[in-house]
Amino acid sequence: MGIDRGTCRAVFLDRDGVINRAIVRDGKPYPPATVDAVEILPGVADGLARLRDAGFRLVVVTNQPDIARGTQARDVVETIHAHLAAMLPIDEFRVCAHDDDDACTCRKPKPGMLKDAARAADIDVGASFMVGDRWRDIEAGRAAGCRTVFIDHHYEERRPQDPDVIVPSFPDAVNWILKKGQDPA
Repeated sequence: MGIDRGTCRAVFLDRDGVINRAIVRDGKPYPPATVDAVEILPGVADGLARLRDAGFRLVVVTNQPDIARGTQARDVVETIHAHLAAMLPIDEFRVCAHDDDDACTCRKPKPGMLKDAARAADIDVGASFMVGDRWRDIEAGRAAGCRTVFIDHHYEERRPQDPDVIVPSFPDAVNWILKKGQDPA
């Protein structure tokens, strides 16, 4: 089967600013530096459970360029993911550890992480959603063929173009997905 006509639906999720609180400095979001700094955002655990109950596979797709930059260790990122996985019903974590200059196919806004996850788990991307809080997330979702949900935290940076919906919080994203997920068209 091709990646566009898989047998299951997914919600692809950015990590920082969607699942856990991003550290905002000078109007821009950054990942937590340690597992102790991870704070799951309000409504995320309940929202993920609702999505899982509705039959969605939950896949985190996160850019972590600080690994390539040498300012974050890969094992710290893996520890953060293990911590999140122990507390939340997440099926899979996919990480791009590259920086823009690496020209990889997995770094959002490129859709590589989403497409690879779709192939591996037989996901129908046309019936799936990408939830993010930055323009890169929305462009990756659109390039993969997903409907896109932008959680607007009003960062002082480039805004996404043409997300399917703009919401103020993860619970609002879940409500929209569950409503739209009943009608794949």
